[in-house]
Amino acid sequence: MASFHLLACLTMTGLSAVADPVPSWPQFRGPNSQGVAVDARLPFKIGPEEAVWKVAVPEGHSSPVVWGQRLFLTGVVDGRIQLRCLDAMTGASRWQAEIPGALSTEIHRTSSHAAATPATDGERVYGYFPSFGLVAWDMDGREVWRRPLDVPFVVNGSGTSPVLADGRLIVCLDQQGGQSSLLAVDPVDGRTLWQTPRPSAVSNYTTPVVWSRGPRVELVVSGNLQATGYTLADGAERWTVAGLEAVSVCPTPVIGEGAVYFMSRSLGGGGAMPPQMEKLLWAGDADRDGKLILSESGPLQKDGGFDFVDRNRDGSVTPEELGTAAAYLRRAEYGVFALSDPGDQTGDVTGTHVQWRHQKGVAKVTSPVLLDGRLVVVQDGGMVTSTEADTGRIVFERERLGADGGGDYFASPITDGVQVCFCSLRGVVTIAGAGEAFSVVRQVKLGEMISATPALVGPRLYVRSTGSSWLFSE
Repeated sequence: MASFHLLACLTMTGLSAVADPVPSWPQFRGPNSQGVAVDARLPFKIGPEEAVWKVAVPEGHSSPVVWGQRLFLTGVVDGRIQLRCLDAMTGASRWQAEIPGALSTEIHRTSSHAAATPATDGERVYGYFPSFGLVAWDMDGREVWRRPLDVPFVVNGSGTSPVLADGRLIVCLDQQGGQSSLLAVDPVDGRTLWQTPRPSAVSNYTTPVVWSRGPRVELVVSGNLQATGYTLADGAERWTVAGLEAVSVCPTPVIGEGAVYFMSRSLGGGGAMPPQMEKLLWAGDADRDGKLILSESGPLQKDGGFDFVDRNRDGSVTPEELGTAAAYLRRAEYGVFALSDPGDQTGDVTGTHVQWRHQKGVAKVTSPVLLDGRLVVVQDGGMVTSTEADTGRIVFERERLGADGGGDYFASPITDGVQVCFCSLRGVVTIAGAGEAFSVVRQVKLGEMISATPALVGPRLYVRSTGSSWLFSE
């Protein structure tokens, strides 16, 4: 296990072998967005009556972020987004700030306008708000800078979060209409350091991660149909790898064991649009004008399908647009795969560096977590699959998270290197051992839905539910 913690220290920070002395969970899924807490332990006492504290917070899906004695999260209050700072030890309110502008982006019925998790470096806390842009505050709540950005059109609403890496604040601005890009700004003043277009990317819900190998430091971004590696220093594209879904790519990559691991599953299997669906669609063309408006589009009215096909956003879908969407879907693949270090190779590395690939136990929304050489995934229904990271061997498949662990999962699992914490949309928290043999250690119902990924700092587990923030500790 000591080797696991050494690997975690080297890879989770992305840039340094020395962990920051301040106890922190600084961004979405913690250090480098990996869901691993080094030198932490999941508490035994978890449950409605076991909380050290529970405080009311606004509606929102953003995950808690912790730096020392400060906890940050966002929420929606009376149609406005707020950033709130709580005392991480007591739950008491320290300060709150309101985001400029009104809510102006469309979101999925299960999402929230407060979906992006803040990031902090201990000097400032940063938030990305699609309806406005980027904002930075100091640790006492004074606004330092604001950086308005064009409001993106993202099918079902944005799901990405900003990340910090080597003096850069990074945000992935994938959206419809060929306007996607990867943006790096200076955390001190918000000025652009570089911005790299991603012209083939459309609506995407993942968060960038850092892959550091000696002198080479890259940003890795999962997206539609492919993942891409960029040089952190200047944003230059280095390599791509195919093998992802065409729409609604949600899981963030994880790094370790000399590889980076990707996962996606949005339409239940990728592939072409069935011919019967096309016939059904055109049967809805009531005025026979050869175009479909939203009310005529039948199945496309669900989950942003119409917006995905209507790329030019003129309010109608033509046969040409439908054909383009169908061709795009045909290129899609779902599953889990491992990519070894491309080294100096650039361009498409799919055929040369994909170590293994499988379609077992693939989640739609949650990200994987890597511990002790195994990739652990939780699917909707509370089913857990473990894969040997270096070989792709299935250790166990679709093990159930106990009697109450079913339902959908939006919160990604996190680990202390020994056990894994899973939180379901039903509000059930499960702690499980995920070694060679799977076992549920404890399971409790909090009584409120959980969409946000929890935070783990030392012996303290922070959980954000529909209307509350909780602290559990020994």
